[in-house]
Amino acid sequence: MTFDTVDTDRPLRGVLVGAGFIGGQWAPELLAHPGTRLVGWVDVRPERARAAAAGLGLTGLPVGASLTALLDGEEPDFIVNCTVPEAHHEVTVTALERGVSVLSEKPMAVTLGEAKSMIAAADRARRLFMVNQNRRYMPALAAYRRTVADLGELGLLASEFLMPYKGAEFLSSLEHPLLQDMAIHLFDAARAVSGADPVSVYCESFRPPWTWYPGACSAMAIFEMTGGLRYSFTGSWSAPGLPTSWTGSWRASGTRGTALWDGQDAITVGAAWGESLKPAEPEPDPYPERRRYTGLAEGLAEFVTALRTGDRPQGECHDNLRSLAMVTAALESARTGNRVPI
Repeated sequence: MTFDTVDTDRPLRGVLVGAGFIGGQWAPELLAHPGTRLVGWVDVRPERARAAAAGLGLTGLPVGASLTALLDGEEPDFIVNCTVPEAHHEVTVTALERGVSVLSEKPMAVTLGEAKSMIAAADRARRLFMVNQNRRYMPALAAYRRTVADLGELGLLASEFLMPYKGAEFLSSLEHPLLQDMAIHLFDAARAVSGADPVSVYCESFRPPWTWYPGACSAMAIFEMTGGLRYSFTGSWSAPGLPTSWTGSWRASGTRGTALWDGQDAITVGAAWGESLKPAEPEPDPYPERRRYTGLAEGLAEFVTALRTGDRPQGECHDNLRSLAMVTAALESARTGNRVPI
């Protein structure tokens, strides 16, 4: 897929959509990037966007509840979609149909059908639609990917994500909160680390006896990936102690040996007989004094570069659809009890 570039030397004009927690994390990134300018903020509760803007000293920033009004009035080059997943489709398509590129929080959409219609809208408009999978920009994950690439042909990949989380209220309204909200980070990271894509999945989603979630907050899944690789996932939003990192813990095995990663800094390798391996070193953090989330500044920088050059960024919608398909297929398997092709 190709998209039209923005041929101008001025900073790119951006509108934030959503003034909740994650919108508040993106606003400073737009202000800090020398190539972007925040020109508007939309929220279903405009007073929330107004208060968030004022907290950043942006008392004159255009704010409102209507995305179309700000798109027409401010004529941005792009929006950052920070709304809840259920609103991603409407917000993204509205922007794309007006010729505005979109940088979106994950997941791309709630259903695969919605995602495909969003991609079709991007294709029709010839605009960039990118989903920011922020874990891909972690220096340690990139180092683990390089380490895994040195293992030879992969046969096994496993990740565990175990966290006693009592955060966002909307999770309690979901049937499968772990799969519907968090799992895409791990699934997308599995694709990034292995270079493989999903073929099929069998998944069980369930409620352990101690959980505080009304929905199935824990899951186990096994994916067949291209090249014969098997990727297994174990996760829970209500783990009773010994949590993993927010990136999970990982194990990969190939013909030359095995590599472990704790999801933070520690990568260890064990070589097969006759082989010699060592872990790759992480590159220096490009934002050592960053704000809270790794990957927002990097994702924005890659998005802006793509808009300028036409280079395809990580998270470009056609590719990110494969990560979303892992989620939707796992949900179908959990609901039907069947192995589901992807």
